[in-house]
Amino acid sequence: MTGFVSLVGAGPGDPELLTMKAARRLSEADLVLHDALVSPEILALAPKARAFDVGKRARRKSTPQDTIHRIMIHAARRGQRVVRLKGGDPFVLGRGGEEALALAAAGIPFEVIPGISSAVAAPALAGIPVTHRGMTSGFMVVSGHAAASYRPLLEAVTPNSITLVVLMGVANRGELSEFLMLQGWKPETAAALILGASTPQAATWVSQLSELGQIPLPVTNAPGDVPGDVPGTLVIGEVVSLADRIAIADRVAIEDPLFLALEKGVPA
Repeated sequence: MTGFVSLVGAGPGDPELLTMKAARRLSEADLVLHDALVSPEILALAPKARAFDVGKRARRKSTPQDTIHRIMIHAARRGQRVVRLKGGDPFVLGRGGEEALALAAAGIPFEVIPGISSAVAAPALAGIPVTHRGMTSGFMVVSGHAAASYRPLLEAVTPNSITLVVLMGVANRGELSEFLMLQGWKPETAAALILGASTPQAATWVSQLSELGQIPLPVTNAPGDVPGDVPGTLVIGEVVSLADRIAIADRVAIEDPLFLALEKGVPA
C-alpha cells in the first residue's frame, strides 16, 4: 500500500496567500512535516494530520535532511497522505529538489505545489517592484546565510545593474553590504530590510547600502533566539526608492473619482 507526498509551498506566511490546491492537500493530509516559520494559522488547515516541525534555523539543532527523506518515504509506504510544507516555494532555496529526487528514487508518487516565494512577495508587499521600466529589467535571488553561497554569483554581476534580493541573510547584512561596496556597488544604493512580510508583525526599514548593517533588529521573545536570528528579506537596488511613493499611491487611489465610480458600479 503506497500513499502520496505533496511538496507544498506555504507562501510568505499569510494563509490567504496559499493556493487553493495547497489548502486542499492540507485538509486531506495524514502527516504534515513543516518548516519552522510556517504559521499556526496555516497548520490549522490540516485538522486531521499529525504535524512535526522539521525546519532548519540558523545556529539551532535541526532535523537532518536525510531524516526528512526517510520519514516521508516511510509514511508514504504505509499508505499515508504526506504534506511536506515548505515556506515560500519548495524549489526556491528550500531543498525541495533534493526531496523530490529522494522520493523519485524510492518510487514514491509525489507532486509539487508551487508557493509564492518571499523573494518576490516580501518586496511587493513593501511597495518595492523587483523590476521596473527605466530602472532595471532583472533581479537576482541569493542565499545570504554564508559568504561562500553568494560571493561567486555577485562577483560575476555588474554593480548596480540589477535588483538584488537576499533570503536568509539578515544576520549577515553588514558583511554582505561591505562585500557589495568592495565590488563597486554605490554606498548610496537604496536598500531595504523586510521582516515578517504578509504577517501582522510585518515591518520594513528603507535605508542605503552603506547603512544596511546598522539597521537595528527587533527584540523577540522566542526561545533560543540570538541577536540576528530574525527571518527576513533584504532588497538592494534602485527600485527600493519607489517604496514610499507606491505606498502613498495606494492610499490616494481610493479618492480617485474613477476608482470610486467603479467601486459603486456606476459610470464615471
